[in-house]
Amino acid sequence: MRVLITGVKGQLGYDVVKELTRRGHEPIGVDVDDMDITDENQVREAVRSIMPAAVIHCAAWTAVDKAEQYPEKVYEVNALGAKYIAEACKSVDAKMAFISTDYVFEGTGETPYAVTDERKGLSVYGKTKIQGEDFVTEILDKYYIVRTTWVFGINGGNFVKTMLKLADSGKTELNVVNDQIGSPTYTVDLARLLVDMIETDKYGVYHATNDGYCSCYEFACEIFKQAGKQINVNPVTTEEYLKIVPQQAKRPLNSRLSKSELDIAKFAHLPDWRDALSRYLKEIGA
Repeated sequence: MRVLITGVKGQLGYDVVKELTRRGHEPIGVDVDDMDITDENQVREAVRSIMPAAVIHCAAWTAVDKAEQYPEKVYEVNALGAKYIAEACKSVDAKMAFISTDYVFEGTGETPYAVTDERKGLSVYGKTKIQGEDFVTEILDKYYIVRTTWVFGINGGNFVKTMLKLADSGKTELNVVNDQIGSPTYTVDLARLLVDMIETDKYGVYHATNDGYCSCYEFACEIFKQAGKQINVNPVTTEEYLKIVPQQAKRPLNSRLSKSELDIAKFAHLPDWRDALSRYLKEIGA
């Protein structure tokens, strides 16, 4: 299968190409220098020249805090970019996998969000991803919307790398929030599931994360434990943290996502997040 991957220089796009190659598919990866997803004509021409059977749309504006300063630009990337790719997919009868996020939800309560729960994104990032989802579902029948959380991979920055960098810089003490709960997700595992999906016609909206939940504080503690780093981690509330580091985007406190749709479609769950972290630390040699 010929598959076009956007955002190929990012964490997820990089591993999607590796997984497609491993399975004998024909991945064609593009990034902003090859195809600007905010340019409708460029997207249409690129997709028509490549003629993919599927597009895995990983490209997005993911700098959550910075997004608050540039709402119009973020809308162009996260919403209009998805719209243009969906329209191009329709014109060549290609499937589309759109990577979305827990930020589409308000993030309250303590129970996992179902795929059908009301979306009340709190931030520019969350709201524009909702708009992107809506464009995809309005334009296409052959789509997979895959919401994920707390992604980490070899290619690019992430929470794990930030924690390790802080430990290696000589920090002996860190404050990490303990009231934001989610599922750390390894791009190698997520890429495998995305390729599983596009090899089927089981279209729809899914939640896909590594199994298990933890707080950011628990995640940080596990990173240092597995990496053998001696550092004191202090649990703080989001409210307390915002007093130390103000002017941040609103983040969902509850990022638990229900995997019911994966079970219904008989897709395999991703391994436990601790197992994923262990494999990732080996991959980056930490």
